[in-house]
Amino acid sequence: MRNAKTAPDYWWSMFDRPVDRRGALRAMGNVFGLMALSAAPACSVRAAPSRVRLTGDPFEFGVASGDPTSTGAVLWTRLAGDVLRESGMLQTPVPVRWEVAADPAFRHVVAFGDREARPELGYSVHIEADGLAPGSDYWYRFRLGDADSSTGRTRTAPPGADFPFRFAFASCQNYEHGHFTCLRHLADEDVDLVVHLGDYIYESRFSSPDPLPREHESGEVITLEQYRSRYATYRRDPDLRRAHESAPWLVTFDDHEVDNNWAGSVPEDAQSPEAFLLRRAAAFQAYYEFMPLRASARPAGPSMRLYRQVPFGGLGTFFVLDGRQFRTDQPCGDGRQVRCPGALDPNATMLGASQEAWLFDALARSRARWNILANQVMVSALAQESPEGLNYSMDRWDGYVAAQNR
Repeated sequence: MRNAKTAPDYWWSMFDRPVDRRGALRAMGNVFGLMALSAAPACSVRAAPSRVRLTGDPFEFGVASGDPTSTGAVLWTRLAGDVLRESGMLQTPVPVRWEVAADPAFRHVVAFGDREARPELGYSVHIEADGLAPGSDYWYRFRLGDADSSTGRTRTAPPGADFPFRFAFASCQNYEHGHFTCLRHLADEDVDLVVHLGDYIYESRFSSPDPLPREHESGEVITLEQYRSRYATYRRDPDLRRAHESAPWLVTFDDHEVDNNWAGSVPEDAQSPEAFLLRRAAAFQAYYEFMPLRASARPAGPSMRLYRQVPFGGLGTFFVLDGRQFRTDQPCGDGRQVRCPGALDPNATMLGASQEAWLFDALARSRARWNILANQVMVSALAQESPEGLNYSMDRWDGYVAAQNR
């Protein structure tokens, strides 16, 4: 198991951005966005008053946006099951109103609609908003009865290569290792995009002789309801919520969203492949329910298409990878080892044949100035000396040398 950090790691890449150009672009984008969506009234539109008496905040998990394009983004929220249960709304579809505005006060609503939050998706809502202006800020929110969600800000991708952007990336956020203070600071950085490289949750408890700053709600999670509860614990964190509200995210998973160091259908501990695939299906379902992902990523049992190409203007294209679902088992017994013949196996793979072929073809076709790989584990070699010789992490690309060299 990899050592988790005290709080989420994040770094950001900055491309100098002319303020006057950005300001002009946003102003033009807001105007053209309103023109393109002239059917939307220039005032806030609310759902009809509901007779439902809510016993609490149905939007306690906040809001998020993701996978932005030059004309839109995914808008996300998930209703709190406890509130629905206490309000007599559990096990039935719940209509939720969504709104997108060109200003944070919602004086100029440019898109809106109603969507059912359904129990089979954990009452999550994924709106694929489109028809917006490129390179522009938009604000969005949701409404159920008389309850409004918090307001999120999303940003569409710029229209071409002449418009710089800056992005942050984050990973390895273990709730039990500390508070997410750096995500609070990230929310103030005004980035165009946040790329999360995995380990959004940790599936097990951290064993420590010292008191932990905070603890998970239970031990290791295996079932769908347990995974849902674990995500709920993380999503209630105010700093994580604020980071999601501040910018659109691109997300992919690593191992701890399912099981430590899992590889394909192979779990960390002794478990049959059939039992582990049931667990993987539960983990994928909960992941989709809590992430701002498109419908194309909705899992089918233990399978989920998460790798994808996301252009962000002409300056950069992100290639979001899945380094878990299609990889072969870690060689040499996993862990940190001196390389055995299995680490040099030409048939060993991190991405699987189909994803690797897709990546090479997409990179060859890309015309972006920067091609950015959203990859979960270290690609470059990193050896440590030991009495037995140089040892490497078998869970990283160092354990898949042939694929690493390709």
